[in-house]
Amino acid sequence: MREVMPTRSAAMELADEGKLMRQGYGFLDEKRMLLAGEMLRQLRDYQQRAQELAAATASAAEALARAVERHGLDHLQIYPVAAAPLVPEPERSLFLGLVMLRARQPHTAEGETPSAIDPSPEANACRAAFARLLWLSADIALRVGNLMRLAREYRRTERRAKALEKVLLPEVEEALKSVNEQLDTMDREELIRTRWAGRAGA
Repeated sequence: MREVMPTRSAAMELADEGKLMRQGYGFLDEKRMLLAGEMLRQLRDYQQRAQELAAATASAAEALARAVERHGLDHLQIYPVAAAPLVPEPERSLFLGLVMLRARQPHTAEGETPSAIDPSPEANACRAAFARLLWLSADIALRVGNLMRLAREYRRTERRAKALEKVLLPEVEEALKSVNEQLDTMDREELIRTRWAGRAGA
């Protein structure tokens, strides 16, 4: 327990300090709830993307098989790629000061993709299937990063909240209780001295 001189000003300072700590604990407790809620939302998005990735992987494998059957592997390897960026660009947002990322949906304007010598719907479908596979993989990777940042911030907030609740607040409350008890004792002693002085002067 901290040593504090038993004065009225010290009692007021301890009371104010305890009030501020309780407000800080309330803020940290609310922040924990918000972080937990966002982690659950990000986890649901991650699970949905994982399911989509599994389905897209199967679709891409089928599209690749049909395109290879139509063009052969050698010709398919030189089929023009889409003009959209190979690596999807991330979209940024902030949640309680933390950067949240997700992969931006790829958009390819008409006429941007180079024309093929021997175009076919099978090859175009294969290209589109693997572009979606790439986007889903990037989005999942970014959401894993979001979950890691949220979990790290949650642990940090949890440590601070517990330090306030279990260590600092009890210490201030115990010090305030001790100061108030000493002040009450001093007041009683002063009252007794005053009475004795009054009787001695009578």
